[in-house]
Amino acid sequence: MFFALRLLLTLCGLTVVLTACETAPVSGRSQIMLVSESEERDMGLKAYREVLSKEPLSGNTQASALVEKVGRRIAAAAERPPEDMWRAPHFRWEFKTIDKSEPNAFCLPGGKIAVYTGLLPITRTETGLAVVVAHEVAHALARHGAERMSDQMVAAVGTTAAAVALSATVSGRSRTYLPAMMAAVGAGATVGFILPMSRAQESEADRIGLVLMAMAGYDPREAVGLWERMRAANSGKQQAEWLSTHPADTTRITNIQRWLPEAMKYYRPR
Repeated sequence: MFFALRLLLTLCGLTVVLTACETAPVSGRSQIMLVSESEERDMGLKAYREVLSKEPLSGNTQASALVEKVGRRIAAAAERPPEDMWRAPHFRWEFKTIDKSEPNAFCLPGGKIAVYTGLLPITRTETGLAVVVAHEVAHALARHGAERMSDQMVAAVGTTAAAVALSATVSGRSRTYLPAMMAAVGAGATVGFILPMSRAQESEADRIGLVLMAMAGYDPREAVGLWERMRAANSGKQQAEWLSTHPADTTRITNIQRWLPEAMKYYRPR
């Protein structure tokens, strides 16, 4: 049975690799995509409308105008890929400012991006805001939303296969421990696959975002200062990196410093 199960999973894996592979912008990382672009956009739009129906938009017209301005400049850069580094997305970009004290921003598939007002005291300047917005635009450009859904599908197949294997091998009194063993398998999939992939996507969005903001005429070196301020704001709040969906702030700063020479090639001040 184990041989048959391994053979089935191997064949499924090869099918996925051969039919659903894409390449991320800038980094060149191979991605497994089991969700179509149209499905991704539809789900993103639905989720975006749901969020906006519950969250109040900012009444600060100056802040909202700045988010819109920065977003449009960076989206325009995303639509003009240099040296065929990626396929132009042609999304219906939207940039909203939500009145919420949490220092956060998010991107939903299809170019739907929101910035919370609680983030603005940390970004401070237009260029600081560009670091955040470029990071979110990068998520849309790299189709990280669809990739996350695909990763969850792959993880579900893996845990189901492991559950079948465990059920087939565990017998007698040992079956008492089967629920705990199943839970351990699920936790292992999360810590060993889902969370590391999420951190990889966040780092990738940082790297792509540096190139995008540079192309849009914003100095990518400001990203270091922005993340130093984020680190100060998050002091004492971050959990262990291996249990987080995001890299630690110190890791991000180190990576950004390493990627800056690449981004500076595209920087032309405006």
